[in-house]
Amino acid sequence: MKVKFTPSARNQFLSAIKYIQKDKPSAAINFRNKEETILRRLEEFADSGREIPEFPELPYREVIVPPYRFFYKIKDVIVWIAAVWHGAQLPKKLKSGYCKG
Repeated sequence: MKVKFTPSARNQFLSAIKYIQKDKPSAAINFRNKEETILRRLEEFADSGREIPEFPELPYREVIVPPYRFFYKIKDVIVWIAAVWHGAQLPKKLKSGYCKG
């Protein structure tokens, strides 16, 4: 499997890094390293994330890189990261043209 970000998820992820970096650059580096490790694991174990508690009926899963939640969907041989939300945010809906189906 290959892990890829949708454009909107990539923007959300980069915004998260910038936000963390403002207060503490070393925390941004740590967050990035943890994110890489966890998302790399999805390449081999794509189903290792949990169902999204707020939306158990949707075909999305999530992995958590504190304090952010990475929502994803498996499509063919790609794990699409569809959204990146701070844990305090409640997701309203997950959608992406890359993840339909």
